Amino acid sequence: MTQITLLDGSIGQELVKRSGDRATPLWSTRVMMDHPDLVRDVHDAYFAAGATIATTNTYATLRDRLASASLEDKTEALTEAAVTAAVTARDARGAGRVAGALGPLIASYRPDICPPADKAAIMYGEPVRLMRDRVDILLIETMSSVDQAEGALRAATGQGKPVWLAVTVQDDDGTRLRSGELVSDLAGVVAGYQPEAVLINCSRPEAVAAALTAIAEFGVPFGAYANGFTRISDGFLTDLPTVDALEQRADLDPAAYAGFVMGWIAQGATIVGGCCEIGPDHIRELARQLNAAGHQIV
Repeated sequence: MTQITLLDGSIGQELVKRSGDRATPLWSTRVMMDHPDLVRDVHDAYFAAGATIATTNTYATLRDRLASASLEDKTEALTEAAVTAAVTARDARGAGRVAGALGPLIASYRPDICPPADKAAIMYGEPVRLMRDRVDILLIETMSSVDQAEGALRAATGQGKPVWLAVTVQDDDGTRLRSGELVSDLAGVVAGYQPEAVLINCSRPEAVAAALTAIAEFGVPFGAYANGFTRISDGFLTDLPTVDALEQRADLDPAAYAGFVMGWIAQGATIVGGCCEIGPDHIRELARQLNAAGHQIV
């Protein structure tokens, strides 16, 4: 029997779907502004499905992203609203932990336009400060290069909370980050900043196994939470993209996704869940399979 931390699934995409609104460059932040009660509903749904982690809807509440819509003055209020929704859901459940999400600066999957680590660390200082006293974990998500990971790690390390680093890999080559660097090239920053876990996220499930082989060598707990997109399209790698440039897979139902995850656990993963397009039904089926296999969800 292995103790497995069961993350939630998609937060941003789930909010967009539940809202029924047209996608905007502000993504789930726009939904939180227009339909604030939905955020708590999503957290409740994942806890009910068996997840033990609530990830805050703060992936895109970064000041630089809000500035593109002249909403930077709402950075603190939106971060507060997102954290409160997750904390309230956890407290109502009476168990679980809250992970404060730190997404990429400027845009996802675009390490070429991300500020260098020294500047990024300063920019990440604000969301870390706004969240650290209320969350249980600082979760750095969807880092696409070594330098991008280092910038976030500089800000999150030493703040009195465990830090988990999640990186995203190429659709067709799980041994490489989206920057083209090898996943194994992260070894230096992992050794230097010593995050409590290293994860693969927002990547095709087929690419995850190869990535896990690399991060298993880092000597820290590891795991993965993949997405349900067909691939990251060229249309999404433009200025101010919207998620309707990405296509949801039709072949990744809850049983199929759980099959991938159980394979990762066989590789030694102890932290698993889902990312974009992986919803509460997927997490429920994954919890069922974990329990049936004799694992303990913690």
